[in-house]
Amino acid sequence: MSSEISSSAAAVTSRYRWTVCALLFFATTVNYIDRQILSLIKEILDKELLWTNEQFGMVNSAFQGAYGIGLLAFGWFIDRYGTKIGYGVSIAAWSVAAMGHALVNSVTGFLGARIALGLGEGGNFPSAIKAVALWFPKKERALATSIFNSGTNVGAIVAPAIVPWIAFTYGWQMAFVAAGVAGFLWLLFWVPLYNVPEKIKTVSAAELQHIRSDMDENHAEQVGKVSWGRLLSYRQTWSFVVAKFLTDPIWWFFLIWLPDFFKQTRGLDIKKSWVHLVTIYLIVTVLSIAGGWVTGYLTKRGWTVTRARKAGMFFFALLVMPIYAATTVGDWTAVLLIGLAGAAHQAWSANLFTTVSDMFPKHAVASVTGIGGMAGATGGMIFPVLTGKLLDVFKASGDITAGYAILFAICAFIYLIAFGVHHLLAPRFEQFEMKKV
Repeated sequence: MSSEISSSAAAVTSRYRWTVCALLFFATTVNYIDRQILSLIKEILDKELLWTNEQFGMVNSAFQGAYGIGLLAFGWFIDRYGTKIGYGVSIAAWSVAAMGHALVNSVTGFLGARIALGLGEGGNFPSAIKAVALWFPKKERALATSIFNSGTNVGAIVAPAIVPWIAFTYGWQMAFVAAGVAGFLWLLFWVPLYNVPEKIKTVSAAELQHIRSDMDENHAEQVGKVSWGRLLSYRQTWSFVVAKFLTDPIWWFFLIWLPDFFKQTRGLDIKKSWVHLVTIYLIVTVLSIAGGWVTGYLTKRGWTVTRARKAGMFFFALLVMPIYAATTVGDWTAVLLIGLAGAAHQAWSANLFTTVSDMFPKHAVASVTGIGGMAGATGGMIFPVLTGKLLDVFKASGDITAGYAILFAICAFIYLIAFGVHHLLAPRFEQFEMKKV
């Protein structure tokens, strides 16, 4: 009888998978604080470096290119050597790179620093998506992904609230140093707390059974060689690749250009617009988690994974469309429209990431995530350059607001296009057999 009580208590108290989710959330938060620092101190560097919008776009494009390479390389590395090692190497590398920004004082210097940061940060999402696949059953993966992915929003909230203060009080260099230190602090928790479920002693048998409840393959983490060529022969891979290429650049547009949007079109410098930026990402954080929850709720109500994910993704694509009017409304109405679009993007992104673990065996999840992430980074590399060129042209003509109107129109409709292509390439989200090479 006492053993039954003990077993029951273990079933209740063992929820270690959410500790893992918390680790992924904090890593992603640090990741996105690091990414945003440059755009938040742009007005300071504008005076020091005298760079153009096109040069600023080129620096961000260099980050995206390196990030794409990092995603591809870390996807392979994580599938080969495991999530624990892969994530640890990634965050150590990007923390060193973040602090390295404090040592440069030229456009070329920032170009190099952003390349190093992009290479290191490429390990974040392949690691996190694979960890979710290892620690959560399918019915909880969209929610878990939404929670850790909300770190992108929390990072975007924290950064405008503290980075300008640090930069104006202690110098812009200290903002980068602080971000790097935060990454190393995270490592102090990751190393002792993370492993596969079977190796964590505090995970109960009941939680292990729950984690494996709807898995149709070997539950343990599998490592080994995965052929990129073989992965690219599947249309399921291309469904993820194309969708990432089309929609990832929109999120990067928000992160990179929103401070400039408020300054150039509404006369709000970062000392005033930080309130608007924080509000946007608060909206994004709350609504995006709800977006991840809803598809899990629908599956619990008896919907198939395919039906729930597709219904959710189509709905999120529709929610982005009102951003079309962002340049024609008042400051706070624009905040609401951008916040809604950002939340819809993050909910879309969480479900898009989850489709990888829905369709692919775990030994290929990080690699597919890396390939798709590289495609997204490629789109993100192209878009800032085109954005900078476009805004320079309209700024020279005295109507930069019209340039932003074009950019918001692209944001409004690209998700419906992406949904259509994704549906044609992957009409069903079902796992299939794939041999390792």
